[in-house]
Amino acid sequence: MFSVGLFVIRLVIGILFIGHGAQKLFGWFGGHGLKGTAGWMDSIGMKPGVVMAILAGGSELVGGLFFALGFLTPLAGIMIAGTMVVAIVKVHGSNGLWATQNGFEYNLVLLAVTIGIAIAGPGYYAVDAFLF
Repeated sequence: MFSVGLFVIRLVIGILFIGHGAQKLFGWFGGHGLKGTAGWMDSIGMKPGVVMAILAGGSELVGGLFFALGFLTPLAGIMIAGTMVVAIVKVHGSNGLWATQNGFEYNLVLLAVTIGIAIAGPGYYAVDAFLF
């Protein structure tokens, strides 16, 4: 049952990050696409905005895909966690902890989950379990 639990966590978090990356890169699911994301990144001092948007969106999309599949799980966890650290530092950190104040509470939860699974391993129902 432990591996089933890890699979459910990986799948939900991974799919949501795939979607979040697609919002940034392609404008899918109500996102602003590369141009809009790049402009916003420029506006918060992350320059050049296009490069930062590609790095963030790509990390979320690829990291989310790998995380959902349980493929190269430590790398996937680091990719997702990295985007959450940047989100905390550049966007949410100055607002305090609680999400009700646009704080970093949710980002911290995602950071903990992805690092935790990267350390603990993806479980039996993962590509890594068949490869390594």
